[in-house]
This record gives sequence, C-alpha cells and structure tokens, in this order.
Amino acid sequence: MKVMLFYPPHWTPTMPHLAVPTLTSYLRAHEVEVIQRDLNIETFDAILTQNYLKQTLARLRHDYGPHAQKRPGRPVLPPREQVKWALEHGPSLVNQVEHAVNVVRSEAFMDGPAGVQAFLTLTQCLDLTSLPFYPASLGLSNFMPPYPVDSSRNLHKAAQDPDSNMFLDLFRHMVIPDIEREQPDVVGISIPTLDQMLAGVTLAALIKETGLHCHITVGGPHITMLREAIPQVPVFFDWFDSAVVFDGEVPLLRLVEALDGDGNLSQVPNLIYKEGDQVRVTAQRAPEKSIDPPLPDFDGLPLDRYLAPALVLPLRTAHGCYHGKCAFCNVDYAGPPSYHQFQAEHVVDQMVALNRKYGTRHIFFADEAITPRNLRNMSSLLAGQDTPIYWCGCVRFEKAITQDILNAIAQAGCCMLLFGLETASEPIMERMTKGTQLEHMSRILLQGMEAGIWNHTFFFFGFPGETIEHAQETVNFIYGHQQAIHSASPGTFALEQYSPAHRFPQTFGITHIIEAPERDLAIYFDYKVESGMDEAMAELVVSRLVDTLPEKRYGHFYVNDTYRFIYATHLREAGVPFPPWLVPEEVTETG
Repeated sequence: MKVMLFYPPHWTPTMPHLAVPTLTSYLRAHEVEVIQRDLNIETFDAILTQNYLKQTLARLRHDYGPHAQKRPGRPVLPPREQVKWALEHGPSLVNQVEHAVNVVRSEAFMDGPAGVQAFLTLTQCLDLTSLPFYPASLGLSNFMPPYPVDSSRNLHKAAQDPDSNMFLDLFRHMVIPDIEREQPDVVGISIPTLDQMLAGVTLAALIKETGLHCHITVGGPHITMLREAIPQVPVFFDWFDSAVVFDGEVPLLRLVEALDGDGNLSQVPNLIYKEGDQVRVTAQRAPEKSIDPPLPDFDGLPLDRYLAPALVLPLRTAHGCYHGKCAFCNVDYAGPPSYHQFQAEHVVDQMVALNRKYGTRHIFFADEAITPRNLRNMSSLLAGQDTPIYWCGCVRFEKAITQDILNAIAQAGCCMLLFGLETASEPIMERMTKGTQLEHMSRILLQGMEAGIWNHTFFFFGFPGETIEHAQETVNFIYGHQQAIHSASPGTFALEQYSPAHRFPQTFGITHIIEAPERDLAIYFDYKVESGMDEAMAELVVSRLVDTLPEKRYGHFYVNDTYRFIYATHLREAGVPFPPWLVPEEVTETG
C-alpha cells in the first residue's frame, strides 16, 4: 500500500509542522510506503517567483486594464487604488522577489536593514499575488479566505471558484500530476487549523474530479473539533471518504490495513466514514500513554526551502497538557484525558538525532507546556553535549520553576520561553482556572531575564466577567515588567468548541451561545455575557494597546515565533542583550 500525506497551506512557512512527519514516521516503522508533502512551503515557493508574479500582472492587466480603468463583473472588487498600486509597482517586485527570498533563507536576514527590506518585499509580493482572488488574501502571517469557511455551503462554493480560490490552479498543476503519477492507495490530508479548510477541501475535490481510485481521509485537531458536525454535513463525504479524529497514528495504520484487506472499516478506531447512505462512527481508542514516540521523520520534505535563515524543527516533550483545566482551552477536545510526559532522556536523544540527521541546531518544542521536571532533567543531559542545540518551548508560571532551573536551561541551550500569561488580574485568573499566581509570574519573568532567556508572553482580554479594571491590571503588569518581557502576543478571548467555557457556559458567566444554522462547521462561537466587557470592547482594548507600542525598526524579527527564536539565538551568539518589547529602541546598529 502506498500513502501520500499532505499538509495544506495556511501561512508562516518558516518550519515544517509536526503532524505529517509524526504520521510518516509511524507508518514507515510499520513498513508502509509513504510520500509526504508540505504544501504550505510548496505553495509559497511557487508563488514567490518571477514567473508567477509576471502571470499575476498579466491577469490584472487583462481583468482591470493597464491603468485599472476597467471594473470586471465580479461580486466583490478591490479598491481601484490597490489595483493601480499593483500595476505600477509590480514590475519592480518581479525583479526583487527571488533576491528577497534568498535573503530570508540566509544569514543576511539577520542584518537589520537587509532583512527588513527582504521581508517587506515578500509581503508586498504576496499582496500582489493575492489581488486577483480578492477578497481572499495570503500573507506571511495570515490567510483570509474569500468566504467564511465554517459553512459547508461556502466551502463548496469556494472550492470550485477560480475567481477567489488561489489554490485551485496551483494544486491542479503542482500537485494533481504527482498524485496521478504515484497512484497512491490512500491520500491523507492533515488539517490542524480552520485556516487550512479551504486548501484541504480544494485538494480533495480536485482528486475526486480526476477520478483517481484512492481513499481520501482527513484528520487533525480541526477535524477532531468537527466530529459531531461531520455526520450532519452530507457534502463532507463528497470531498472525503473518511475522517480520523483524535490521535491519528494507529487509526491511520489500521485504515491502511483494512483497505489492503477486506475493506471493512468498522474495526478502525476513531473513524467517521460513510457506508451506503449511513454515516458510521467507530469506537474511540485511547492513546498509548506508556510508549514514547518515534523520531519524527522529515525525509522527503524540502528542508532547505523554508522561509527562515536557519532550519528549525519541531519536537514534543509530552502529549497533551499536564494542567488541562484552563477554561478557554480545549486541549483534549472533550475526549478522555490524554496527557503523557516523555522521558527527558528520550527527548534529548531525539534532539541529538535531529541535529545529526538534518543538521539543525534549532529545536522548537510544540507541546502545550514543558514540565519543570523535564526542564531540570533535560538541562543536565544537554549540558554534556559537544554541539550546542538551541531550543525553546511553552512553559507555565509554576512555583517549581526556580532561578537554578532557569540558569541551567539557559546554559543548556534554551534561548526563549513562551508563557501563557493570559491575565494578570487575580479574580480573572481564578475565574478561568488558570492555576497561576502573580508572585510567581513576576519572579519567573525577572529570573528568566537574569538567566539570559527571551521571555515571550501570550495574553488576551475579554474573558467572560472581565471588566475594564481587570484588563487594566494586566496592562499595568506588562508595563511593570517591561524590562523582562521581550515580545508578546496580545489578543481577545475566543469561545472555542469543547473548551470548558463552551461546554459549561453558565459556570463562566456566558448567558447565551449564538449558533447560526448556516455555520454548520463552526468551532468558534459568538456569545453574550452577564457581566464585563463584550467582544467589541475587548477588541478596542487590544487595538488601543497595540497603538501605543513602540515601533521596532526591524520588526521582521518579531512577526512569528520562528523568527523570534532565531533572533534570540543570534543575539545570544553575538553577546548582545535582548531588547525589551515595550522600551523604545535606541538608535544603534543591529547585527
């Protein structure tokens, strides 16, 4: 049996996602032939070329005229000034695009002026190439589909609309011929996020259109969140033959074995499929907690093509979250608790193996939170390594994280920690069952700074019951620790499928969840609260905060976690202190 696995495009093509290499490793260990494709980087690689930009300009001139004087008969059109800008600056961008890509993939990106110029060039090139598909937009940091894709009706429409779906023509020429040549028995599409639904459905629809005789299955966290909706959405099975929910390794292997045998899917765990006119849902299988995972297999991915100046590879220290109680988080997707911590020896062995096999010196731990115990044990194991490996990951503000641990992990290669601060208001921390305390938040940030670790914080406004006064406490805390916070991601609360706040709304002061029938694939919901800020006020608070932030001369270092991580390692190697996020920069040269 031959399997082709695909990771659809969305944004941030700076390192491979862990999902497909994890599945690939498991299947190959069981002697299944696997071809894996990261369509995220492949899409950007195809778009950010002279040839593609020239084709885009030709299409714009045809549709809008050489001076943007024509208005084609489409439901939604971009502003005329935007088209004029594209036609005027497009030829210059054609000449710059490939040089800019080369800069982003090299050490030159770490030079402030050269790096920011290359980043801005690529941003403008993506603005240009998105314009024919307006209002859809693909950027380095976000993707905006032409229609809301939490509606099966919208998805069906967008998947076959060449005027708004930029993936249609790309996949038809870039992917479908390879599938036809390889003739896989199974095509697996991983969809971790809502942003990837359009691309994933487009790929599946194109495969169906060709009449290829292969089983198309889909999985990933986003599909798991839709597991109750899928049986109620008939068009879903026009695109996919089955859906794998929760952990995919064992179910995907069992699916392959069943298709290679008698075709009976009823014994494949965690599977949703259609048999005749009936949708079948098989029994859920709990993950194997006693087994540490095999090394992710990145073989076959274009590791030299990611848009970053160093190869960063993802890894995990655990499955799930050891806290698992935050009211805004749906880490287990309302399934059985699945937390399993991997042994520090196993994690470090994998770090060293990735370094030796692929040459990477940058490991990004993609799990929810590294435990204090693993931080301590990993640091002692890594201290004896000849080749320093830089690493970063998410950590909770725990009492057990001491100055000694922070010093040890910094000496063992940890350059950046990402903290879910969320709020600095004690009543809201308690309300959201965060399980952290202000004194430890403050101490760890200061001690991390002293140890030489880049502190990144995530926080948001608008949790049900939060008032303006509560939000001000968070702002005061951030500014009160401005020397110890090197970057941050402010946002607003989102009511997400299967989070405790969604499952038990009354407990958290949510009086009404608005479920629109046309949004039959929704995972985020509008809501009303009995007290505190509403969604609009929370958005206003964030926008006001962002408006007051000091401007970074070289802001490209801050646009995503990968760039921040690489920037932190670059500054550490140069012996340069990490610049605080909220402190205005001095006019000095940067390396």
